Amino acid sequence: MPDSQHPTPQLERPHWRDLGGLWRFAFDDEARFTHPEEVEFDREILVPYAPESPRSGLGDQGYHRAVWYRTAVRLTPQELEAGRLLLHFGAVDYRATVWANGERVAEHAGGHTPFYADVTDALKGDVLEVVVRAEDDPHDLAKPRGKQDWQPAPHSIWYPRTTGIWQPVWLEAVPRTRIAKLRWTPSVPEWSLRLETEFAGPLLPDLSLRVRLRVGEEVLAEDRYAVGGPHLVRILALPDPGIDDLRDELLWSPEHPQLIDAELELLQGEAVLDRVCSYTALRSVRLEGRRFLLNERPYYLRMVLDQGYWPEGLMTASDEELRRDVELARRLGFNGARKHQKLENPRWLYWCDRIGLLVWDEMPSAYTFSPVTIDRLTREWLEAMERDYSHPCVVGWVPFNESWGVPDLPTQAAQRDFVKGLYHLTRAKDPTRPVSANDGWEQPVSDVLAIHDYTPDPEVILRRYADLEALEKAVEAFRPGGRRLVLEDFGWREKPALLSEFGGIAFSQGDGWGYSRAQSAEGFLEHYTALLEAVHRSEGLAGFCYTQLADTFQEKNGLLYADRTPKADLDRLCRATRGPAQPYDEANPLGYSRRWLDKQRKAAVSV
Repeated sequence: MPDSQHPTPQLERPHWRDLGGLWRFAFDDEARFTHPEEVEFDREILVPYAPESPRSGLGDQGYHRAVWYRTAVRLTPQELEAGRLLLHFGAVDYRATVWANGERVAEHAGGHTPFYADVTDALKGDVLEVVVRAEDDPHDLAKPRGKQDWQPAPHSIWYPRTTGIWQPVWLEAVPRTRIAKLRWTPSVPEWSLRLETEFAGPLLPDLSLRVRLRVGEEVLAEDRYAVGGPHLVRILALPDPGIDDLRDELLWSPEHPQLIDAELELLQGEAVLDRVCSYTALRSVRLEGRRFLLNERPYYLRMVLDQGYWPEGLMTASDEELRRDVELARRLGFNGARKHQKLENPRWLYWCDRIGLLVWDEMPSAYTFSPVTIDRLTREWLEAMERDYSHPCVVGWVPFNESWGVPDLPTQAAQRDFVKGLYHLTRAKDPTRPVSANDGWEQPVSDVLAIHDYTPDPEVILRRYADLEALEKAVEAFRPGGRRLVLEDFGWREKPALLSEFGGIAFSQGDGWGYSRAQSAEGFLEHYTALLEAVHRSEGLAGFCYTQLADTFQEKNGLLYADRTPKADLDRLCRATRGPAQPYDEANPLGYSRRWLDKQRKAAVSV
């Protein structure tokens, strides 16, 4: 299926329109205004870039409690004649109110998750005027905010704020009765895909859903199911060749990112009411003892911490920039990324699916504990899981990081209960993926033992994680940040151990910091190589996550500069990342399997 750059590539219709561009804009620093008529829109902003970003045209990083947006769109005949017209927002930070032609049509709280407004009933002629109010108190520490600083200027490990619209805005013309949601769950042991479909609009008589799955021109499955209610669940059996080599052709992995195209049609009798394109993949994730398994085989995780910030766009990137980051992570030898303290644009997940990069999804943290925090974080985390569930690249969930938002975890039962409760809720919502409940330390419950260790000495790293006996001693004695790695009731010994943050070597010509520092490109490469060699030799680990992909403002510890220029020779960095288990091949720098490369050459497909 060709890439159309659709904002939700797993639920795609042809009739959509990107509303990004110049909008009228106003600051409302004291959040005084409650209605569009009160506001003087005295400047312009480039949507979807936040006003703090240079690319927005404003670059204003002051305190702004509320902001306002306005635009007018002339509708096409197709949009006017559609059954319903939906106005989508990828993310608005933090609390959004939307008006269409003067009528309030939507409200949403949560700065990282999508929502939409049905604007059909507000239409008056062929012009749609949209106004958005975004309230985002810069000092509110009880809301999920990730790495957004509450001080006037970025400090320590926190970065410029992001206020208002920061992900795509688009219009979509849809039928009255339509496919509203899809949820794909693959099962490698059963060689099948579970499809859950949700419908919107009036349930008409004689409805059915036709599903077709394809790889290239080959049809894997095609069937038609009666629709008798707002939800439909079906198991789609795939043709099983029974031979491992042939089975491997269909399995998705970073080395063989095979996607399965899906076309779904909602019919009344033989008339097509709605048609959507989607995709999925056949892959499984599970843990077995102290090993991580991908597609029922042991798989060593070589991940990189990815903060998802850009100098010009802050948390917002172009589609080309999103793709480039995935390609660079692969080019550096990594097979996965932990997107840190951010829910990234789904287009990034699309490129991870297509290019082949495993993802651990992480919830942006709040920084204080209260009943308000519990409500906000839980609601937004469930929305995030719903948004990202069907992406084959997502192989793990991280609801908390380093006790942020639960600072008294060891001593306060309520905070431990919150972490445990969200862990179990995550497992109940998705039993197919592991959960790192509080990544880094003070883990009361988790599916993995996740360790943050910025010790710069490779010999110390090897000594701590050389084998299970060494790991036992480290868990007893090592105190990262003065914190215990595990709390008393967490049984970690039969779980995979991941060095989920380490490294952080700084190399730059200007100000900034890292967890250690190199004085030259060669010194940087030598230190990185020595650290990675120690980690690869540590048999107590099932994988790692290096800090970090790119320099991020005052943090100069990336493998790439902030503009994504490599700090050292890419081939040598890649060799160090991969280690002895996967030798570097100059003819295949992204590390694809020979089987995958042969298939792409035959199909003349660029990956």
